[in-house]
Amino acid sequence: VQLVESGGGLVQPGDSLRLSCAASGFTFSTFAMSWVRQAPGKERELVAGILSHGSTTTYADSVKGRFTISRDNAKNTAYLHLNDLKPEDAGVYFCNAVQRVSRENYWGQGTQVTVSS
Repeated sequence: VQLVESGGGLVQPGDSLRLSCAASGFTFSTFAMSWVRQAPGKERELVAGILSHGSTTTYADSVKGRFTISRDNAKNTAYLHLNDLKPEDAGVYFCNAVQRVSRENYWGQGTQVTVSS
C-alpha cells in the first residue's frame, strides 16, 4: 500500500498550488480521502475530506472558499487545490485514506507547503 503526495513547494501569499496523492495497493474507489496538515509545534489539522464517490466534501473553516478537494477514481488519485495561500497555511500536508467498513487507514509521507514573501 502506498500514498504518495506531491506538488508542495515554496510560494508567496496569494499564490496557488495543487497537491496530488497517488494511491496504490488498495481499492482506492472504496476509500474516503482526506488531507491533513501539520504546522511546526501544532497538532495535525483536518483540512478537507471527500467520500469515496466524490459527491460529498468537507472543509475546515479556515480554508473554506480557498481550497478544493477532488478525486479521480480512474487514476487512483486525490487532489487538493490551494488558492489564495496565506502564511498560516504552511505546513506538511498529509494524504489519508480510510475505509469505513474494514477500518483500513493509510497515510502518505507528506509534502511541504511553505508560504512566505
